Amino acid sequence: MFNPSRDQVRQFFFGVWAKYRAGQPLAGAEQPALDAILNHPEYHAHLDHPERYQERDYLPESGETNPFLHLSMHLAISEQLSVDQPPGIRARYQQLLALHGDAMAAQHAVMECLAEMIWQVQRHQTAFDSASYLHCLDQQLGQAE
Repeated sequence: MFNPSRDQVRQFFFGVWAKYRAGQPLAGAEQPALDAILNHPEYHAHLDHPERYQERDYLPESGETNPFLHLSMHLAISEQLSVDQPPGIRARYQQLLALHGDAMAAQHAVMECLAEMIWQVQRHQTAFDSASYLHCLDQQLGQAE
């Protein structure tokens, strides 16, 4: 399993942004990363200044969103949807997309559940619970109606 360090993740996003700005071609996961970046202009200033943001900590107490974590979660969701893993996520995402009418809003609804599942895994030192993840998405669908 690929498990990049914090610095590698940040370098990846800085690199994608630099390539985009230079008009260079993107490959592999770079295109979905760019899609997420372009949908989050509030992070562009971070990506324009790697020297300022490479080492910055984003602590929960500060109330700031970690842009690199947020963009990484978009990539994780993109990958989950591309392979429908866990099985059924793609159908639920399509329902959220129809409900919200906007891909970013639908992804952010999925992200709420993904963040909750990651927190549970870390808190309880357990394996990722796909059934609970899908149940959370079902609840998102029920809440939005």
